[in-house]
Order: sequence, then C-alpha cells, then structure tokens
Amino acid sequence: MRFNKLDLNLLVALDVLLKERSVTRSADVLNMSPSAMSNALGRLRDYFEDELLVQIGRKMELTPRAEGLQDAVRDVLLRIDSNVAAPPVFDPRTSDRTFRIFASDYTQWVLGPALMTLAARQKAAVRFEFSPQVDQPHRYLERGEADLLIIPTGFMSPDHPTEVLYRENFVCMVWRDGALAGGKLNFERYVAAEHAVMQPAGGRGDAFEGWFLKRYGVTRRIAAMTYSFVTLPALLVGTDRVATVHERVARQVAGVWPLEIVPTPVDIHPMEQAMQWHQFRANDPGLTWLRGLVVAAAKLMDEV
Repeated sequence: MRFNKLDLNLLVALDVLLKERSVTRSADVLNMSPSAMSNALGRLRDYFEDELLVQIGRKMELTPRAEGLQDAVRDVLLRIDSNVAAPPVFDPRTSDRTFRIFASDYTQWVLGPALMTLAARQKAAVRFEFSPQVDQPHRYLERGEADLLIIPTGFMSPDHPTEVLYRENFVCMVWRDGALAGGKLNFERYVAAEHAVMQPAGGRGDAFEGWFLKRYGVTRRIAAMTYSFVTLPALLVGTDRVATVHERVARQVAGVWPLEIVPTPVDIHPMEQAMQWHQFRANDPGLTWLRGLVVAAAKLMDEV
C-alpha cells in the first residue's frame, strides 16, 4: 500500500531503524536480511531526501530530520495497530498476548499477588511482563513499549486516560532494638536521625515520600540508599536509622524482620496509585480486559 508515493510497509522498517540505530539489529528485529534492510533504508533516504542515519565513529546517529520523524512514525503505527490491526474480540483463555506493565517493585509486591490470582482464576493464557518505573513513563506508552503504567498520579501525563486504583499511606520504620524504638518519633528526633531512602534507578528524582517531605523544608541525613522500595526496611536492621515506607509494605515486612512501625512525625498525604494507558488504545479489547483485572486486583489485594 502506498500513500503519497511512500510504501507504507517502509514505515515499519523506519520505526525500527530509528529505535535500533543499526541496520543489522533492525534486520534481526524484523526477521529480514541485512541487505534487505539496507535496501529499505536506501528507499527511505530517497523518499525523505535525507540520510536519516549517519555513521559517527562506531555508532549510527539520527539526523535532525530523523529525530523529527521518530514520534510521528510511532504515533501512526500505534494508531494502525490500535484501530485497524487489533482483533475485535479478546479471550484471555486462548490469547498468547504479552502485556507489558511498567510498575515499581512496591506495586508488584502489593498488587501483583491479587493480579496473578485473578488471572489464574480466569485460566488466562496471557503473559505479564513487568518493567521498572522509569523517568517520563508516558514516553513508553507513546512509543508502544508499554501497555499500562501503574504509578502515582503525580507522575502521570495529562495527555492519556487514567484511573485511580487505591490510596496508600506512609509510616516510619525503625529497628525494634534501636534507640528510636519504643517511643514516639517526634519531628526533632526524625530530622536528627540518619535515614535510609529509596532512590529511583539512574538517580532521576525522588520517590513520592521524598518529594513530599521536601515540601515541608525537611532535609534528611541520608545514610543508606537503595533502588528498591521493598528492601528498604531491611537496611534498618541493627541500626538507629529510620525509613519512611509505604504502609502496606511496612505491615508485611514487620513480620519478617525485627522492625517496628511508628507514625510519621509530619503529615504526609496519602499517595494515589493509578493506572494509565494510551488514548488511542482505549477501545483495545485486550487492554480493556487487563484494566478490569487490575481494578479488581486493587479491590482484592488487601485480602490476598
């Protein structure tokens, strides 16, 4: 099929080339020979009258024209996939679809068991692929690399639909044999103490509680840092440190490690955890099923 003299099949090749920035890797992704992919790149260069990919040292880099095309091409292909190529019906018992969900280890810890339980009850044959929370997660929706985001509402894009799933409170945790245990953790002791914190991978930004605490003008003395919400409390054992933790995680790990839960000395508003999907895929029957499953899991998760 052609549009304005462009073979639309070449858009798929262009999309992969712009992502992989390699003729060889792109050929592997599309199960083509390198020579066929090289030929496709040549035709694309002729059509756009631009090199698109240029060799700089040992790498291929995008030209300014190619960078401008990247989002537009992905957008067109996503529209086609969502509105034309998607099957009109979806049966989770027979589908071999893989759903890609971007969610933190905290989300997988508290919501994952209920989600897997409900999928098993429906005898769903689908696969779930969880990826870690990232900077600018909406970009992964727009590139078609994520089917669903499950993240706090404050990190969501205003350009795509969202649905709040549940609210999460925060508490503090301390080692039960430490100096901070057995009494009220007031503001002065909290600020003076050493803290263990979660820092998103790559050092980009703060976790929700860190961002919120900064609004109070609180500067914490950070003694230990981890990329994981779930393992954060473990860094308190044998120390006089404190960590500000999701309440659901705290209540579960308090029975595993010798830790004590104490109220936060500052008022931290509950976190709203929500899911977000691409606006073009609102009517995707498979994604509609997944969203319903996640909503049901959020209602069930405190019982599993």
